[in-house]
Amino acid sequence: MFDRLQSVEQRYDKLTELLSDPEVVNDPKKLRDYSKEQSDLQETVEAYREYKSVREQYQDAKAMLEDKLDADMREMVKEEINELEEQIEELEERLKILLLPKDPNDDKNVIFEIRGAAGGDEAALFAGDLYRMYSRYAEAKGWKTEVLEASSTGVGGYKEIIFMITGKGAFSKLKFENGAHRVQRVPETESGGRIHTSTATVACLPEAEEVDIEIHDKDIRVDTFASSGPGGQSVNTTMSAVRLTHIPTNTVVSCQDEKSQIKNKEKAMKVLRARVYDKFQQEAQAEYDSARKQAVGTGDRSERIRTYNFPQNRVTDHRIGLTIQKLDQILQGKLDEFVDALIMEDQAQKLERVTDGE
Repeated sequence: MFDRLQSVEQRYDKLTELLSDPEVVNDPKKLRDYSKEQSDLQETVEAYREYKSVREQYQDAKAMLEDKLDADMREMVKEEINELEEQIEELEERLKILLLPKDPNDDKNVIFEIRGAAGGDEAALFAGDLYRMYSRYAEAKGWKTEVLEASSTGVGGYKEIIFMITGKGAFSKLKFENGAHRVQRVPETESGGRIHTSTATVACLPEAEEVDIEIHDKDIRVDTFASSGPGGQSVNTTMSAVRLTHIPTNTVVSCQDEKSQIKNKEKAMKVLRARVYDKFQQEAQAEYDSARKQAVGTGDRSERIRTYNFPQNRVTDHRIGLTIQKLDQILQGKLDEFVDALIMEDQAQKLERVTDGE
C-alpha cells in the first residue's frame, strides 16, 4: 500500500511541475487533463502527507520514552502515543479507501429517468414525489436541476420525467438510486382507508460528454411533430417537438418540453448521449458491468430497492437493511443517511474484494 502511496505522491509532484510548463499551459487539452488528474490525486496525497507527519510525531514520542523523564512527563508522553496510534489507525483505513479504484463517472452530472410503474395514477403521483425529493436534495447540495422531458398526468403526477442534476460529484452520491421504489399509502381517492402499494422505477445515468462518446449525425434520424399534453391533445400547432433515433443501437428519445425545436433537440441529445454511453459501457466492459451488479445499488433496475411506508412514516432500503422513521423528512430531500450508508457499504465490498485478492 505504501509503495502505491509513494508513487501517487511522486505523480502528484510531477503534475505540479507539468502544470507550470509553458508547453502545457498553451495546450488546453493537456492543461485540462493534467489539472483533472492532479485534482483527483489531491485528497489521497494530503491524507498520505498527514499520515507521514503523524507517524513522525509517533516515532519522536516513542524516542522520548528512552530519555530520563519524571513520572508526570512520562504519563503525558504515553497519552500522546495512544492518541497518535489512534490517528495512525484511522488514517490507514482512510488511505485504503482512497486507493480503491475510482468510478470514472463519479464527478459527472446525473440524468434521472423516473417512470410511474405499477399502480396507475398513484404510481404517477409517487413518481412526482421522487422527482421533488431528488430536486430538494440537489438544492441542499447547491446543485442545479433542469427538466429535460416530462409527461404529466391530469392528477398532478408524472408518467415519466427526465431531468438532469448538475454539480460536482453528483453521480457519486446518487448512482445507487437505480431500481424500483415502492410506496405504501392510502390514496386520496380511497374511501375505505385501504393501503395501496404502487411503484416507480428510477434510472440514474452519468451525463456523457462529447469527449466520452462520439455520435455521428449520419447515425441519427430526426423526426419533428407537434407537442401534446395530458390525454394526447395538441398544445402547440408548430412542429417543435423532436424525436431522435440512434440507428445503430435503436435508442429513441423524444423531447417536447420547450417551445423551440432547437432547444428540444439540444435536450434530447443530452439524454440520447447518456443512454447510448450507458449502453456501450454495459456491453463493452464486462468487468465493469459485473461490478455494477455486485455493487449495492447499481444492479438490475427492476429490483425493488426501497419502500416508502406512509402510515408508519418509515423508509426501508432493502439492500442494506436500513430503516429510518423519517419519511416526511426524506421526501423533503434529506437523503444523506441513506446516501452515506450506501457509499460506505459499496466501499466495504470493494475493500473485501481487494483483500481477497480479486
